[in-house]
Amino acid sequence: MKTFARITECQVIQWFVKPGARVEQFDPICEVQSDKASVEITSRFDGVIKKLYYEPDDMAKVGKPLVDIDIQSEISAADEALLNGGTGKQAEETPKQSAPQEQELEVGRNDTKAAIGDILASDESTSLPREPAQENPEPKRQPGKHASLATPAVRHMIKEHKLTIEDIEGTGKEGRVLKDDVQRHVETAKQSASASSTASASASLPSQQQVEDQVKSLTPIQSGMFKQMTKSLSIPHFLYTDDVDFSALTSLRKKYNTGREKPDRITPLPIIVKAVSLTLQKFPLLNAHLDTSNPDKPQIMLKGNHNIGIAVDSPSGLLVPVIKSVQNHSISSLAEEIQRLSGLARAGKLTSADLTGATFTVSNIGSIGGTAVAPVIVAPQVGIVGIGRARVVPAFGENGELVRREECVFSWSADHRVVDGAYAARAADDVKKSIESVETMLVRMR
Repeated sequence: MKTFARITECQVIQWFVKPGARVEQFDPICEVQSDKASVEITSRFDGVIKKLYYEPDDMAKVGKPLVDIDIQSEISAADEALLNGGTGKQAEETPKQSAPQEQELEVGRNDTKAAIGDILASDESTSLPREPAQENPEPKRQPGKHASLATPAVRHMIKEHKLTIEDIEGTGKEGRVLKDDVQRHVETAKQSASASSTASASASLPSQQQVEDQVKSLTPIQSGMFKQMTKSLSIPHFLYTDDVDFSALTSLRKKYNTGREKPDRITPLPIIVKAVSLTLQKFPLLNAHLDTSNPDKPQIMLKGNHNIGIAVDSPSGLLVPVIKSVQNHSISSLAEEIQRLSGLARAGKLTSADLTGATFTVSNIGSIGGTAVAPVIVAPQVGIVGIGRARVVPAFGENGELVRREECVFSWSADHRVVDGAYAARAADDVKKSIESVETMLVRMR
């Protein structure tokens, strides 16, 4: 059963070329981002860029032209058919062309990877001169081949400061813009502004700053979240919270992490994810999808694998990469997979496969702050748990003595159309017992 909508538009992140630039086959043209992942579009032909149809941050519609390329070399029969919108048979009946011909790249209609690179031809053949003449050209710095390239973190930093990447002098390989380049550019701008402000302060009266309202389009990730959360509004949520004693879990982690470097250390999250998986074996109704395509005859699909989504706070927004087949993982392998997916999320390199197929979700909101939360179910799933921030609290021991205890609030939400309160409460209590008695959980693991 499909659980996600077809992609209809992508956001243009950046162009790697300009009109008049020469490209070869497989050279990168631009980078685009959907609500699933970001990808690079490459050229199908050798030629000269004639026209760019979108500016950075514009939303490119699926099936619409993206860029015009003036082809200046012979093309194969198959490519000729592609340019003319015909079939391979038509290509065999048409002789090869040696004259320049213009072609357009368009955003495709399938999934994110295949979507980007379908090719259509324009009706008329138009070529550009190889070396356009310019009157009185002004000397300027020639950027390198990758002057407009930057990592997602650097691009996020540029957007935060409301800068344009072309205005920043890159010192990386072939002009690539680095983090230090952005910081240097910002500091230079601040110094210039400060000097200008000091010079004019005595000659001007203080004025009240006017801040204008801004209207911005949703990013692809925000658009995806908007659609998903709108669906979730129709789900009647059963909410349940309980305190979980982290003493045994913390003790196990300290023993395991002693003598290990940070990348090899275990955090609470992989242990919690494994505990949830063990509970899903006993309470399979929570590891399910609800099919409401036929409102008169809804169906519940009990999923065999425990594909658990992990909410990650990335620079571009909330992402939920999916750990596949958690029931087959050890705690250490879960820790490695969580690190891998979190790194890809923060770098903006997650694929559609990394973001789809979840059967249950764990939201570790405590890594940011807060204790209790009302997590929102991601349809068609029927359950989610939010993990609050662990905190030290005073408690009474077995003999009435005052003891120091580390506690964490687990907040559960279940789809009350198919999961009753008692079932959800028993499942939550089973996870609690596994966390509070880690040795028992280890015995249950395969």
